[in-house]
Amino acid sequence: MFPPMRDRDSLYAPLHLLPLPTNMTWGGKIAYLDRDGVIIRGFESYVNNPDEVFVLDGAPKAVGDLRRLGFRVCIVTNQSPVGRGIWSRENLASIHDKVRSELLSEDADAILDLILHSPYAPWHNSWARKPNPGMLEAGRQIIDAAESSILLSEGDIKFGEEWKNRPSENSSIMVGDRIVDMEAAKAHGTRSFRCNPDVGISDVISEILELNG
Repeated sequence: MFPPMRDRDSLYAPLHLLPLPTNMTWGGKIAYLDRDGVIIRGFESYVNNPDEVFVLDGAPKAVGDLRRLGFRVCIVTNQSPVGRGIWSRENLASIHDKVRSELLSEDADAILDLILHSPYAPWHNSWARKPNPGMLEAGRQIIDAAESSILLSEGDIKFGEEWKNRPSENSSIMVGDRIVDMEAAKAHGTRSFRCNPDVGISDVISEILELNG
């Protein structure tokens, strides 16, 4: 198993969740979001450093709106340059620092509760790499544990057929710009929304808000 990763922490490290807007009670909804083409502009040659982070118009408000609707927000992004040695996990973490900063500069509620990445190349056949649902599975278990103040230990997070008695994801959503995102959502049992990569999440946020209003 090639598991998903967090930027600077172990997958099993405690996750500190900030309160939802107006201190609302979380009802179990997670918005799983791809990164490039959804939150920031993507490039064929990758987003290689923080200076190449360009947040798409409307993305900060869209993320804030999701959290104002009671969603926890979990980024799930394929990042094979890490596994192929093009650049390091620390570089990726610095990119994500910039993404968080840019979102919050426009909307104080645009908090990314968790960021997971798959550093593996396609030939690694990792369950964590979309179109497989490993990042979504891990995101659910990490956020559920954090909400319940449960400390996870190595091996507690289960994947695929090993994960028994998994909760329903009927109220959660996945937003992505590619077929692999839609396939990961389907495998995870989550409703999906495909957006135009030049527009990003603001392309579909009205439909999401209407369905969850």
